[in-house]
Amino acid sequence: MAEKDTSPAKIDEVKDLVNRGKKEGELTYEEIMDALEDIDLDSEDIEKIYDIFSDMNIEIVNSKLEDDEEDEDDENSGLDLSIPKSASIDDPVRMYLKEIGKVDLLTADEEVELAKRMEQGDEWAKQQLVEANLRLVVSIAKKYVGRGMLFLDLIQEGNMGLMKAVEKFDYTKGYKFSTYATWWIRQAITRSIADQARTIRVPVHMVETINKLIRVSRQLLQEMGREPKAEEIGEEMDISADKVREIMKIAQEPVSLETPIGEEEDSHLGDFIEDVDSPAPASAASYILLKEQLDGVLDTLTDREKRVLELRFGIEDGRPRTLEEVGKEFGVTRERIRQIEAKALRKLRHPSRSKKLKDYLD
Repeated sequence: MAEKDTSPAKIDEVKDLVNRGKKEGELTYEEIMDALEDIDLDSEDIEKIYDIFSDMNIEIVNSKLEDDEEDEDDENSGLDLSIPKSASIDDPVRMYLKEIGKVDLLTADEEVELAKRMEQGDEWAKQQLVEANLRLVVSIAKKYVGRGMLFLDLIQEGNMGLMKAVEKFDYTKGYKFSTYATWWIRQAITRSIADQARTIRVPVHMVETINKLIRVSRQLLQEMGREPKAEEIGEEMDISADKVREIMKIAQEPVSLETPIGEEEDSHLGDFIEDVDSPAPASAASYILLKEQLDGVLDTLTDREKRVLELRFGIEDGRPRTLEEVGKEFGVTRERIRQIEAKALRKLRHPSRSKKLKDYLD
């Protein structure tokens, strides 16, 4: 099971929801979703919640005015298929929105009839129930634009949630399908955002918590005229200041080192970040000059003497060899290699050679 938000405030909110349901004998889908929106629930969790409420004789209704058919019609006709300004839309998406707008919405009775036919294995009925609610997916997906995923990707993920809702829909419990499906659609979209939108994955429940913190922070900014402190945000959200700082840290997005910098964007962020593992420019230049001088000094030795020192001190590849290893390469004894090495080092200590290297010893 996914990680849950089990903060004291959230537990109290769920308890209040249950108590209200016991007192009034009913709860709306909206009330349940609002109370549980910060909790990452899988399909089994959702079904268990409905069963628990049923065992408590708490009826789950569409709205307090669910018998008013005019309200139902207003709810369905009010689904917004307009394109959000911040969404990047191409022609195929516009055509898709136009096509799903042509599909007639279903009444509650029609939903039940299709569900009954689905029980008998009618695939056409299943397809009709999905197609009639595609605009519901678009309406919900619009609310998540700007959170790191393309509008089309949000719609596709929402459609997956819709199909899951169709599979799980139980008309005998008296649910209105569109309201029941809303939960599944929202779950699919928020889970996808958590999995795909960020370089570092953030749990679904934490995504909702981050979004809530952002909303509270903006609200306090408007009220106070300044950036709110962590303590002030925590008081509003009923969490500690340390928890607020932790959430803010998690909310930070990684920045690519390839991010263009400057008006002409001819530089990248990585160009301005120090590489602590690489030598400083002055040290690198000094090393290059030392190597050039060392090569020049070694060239004054015989080829055998130069090669022996290169192997013994790992001048070429950084791996020093033992006397025995060098001896095998030249086909002589270790003692002979030691003698050649000693003679070469005496030559290097001569002032005519050593003075060229002394400046690099400091």
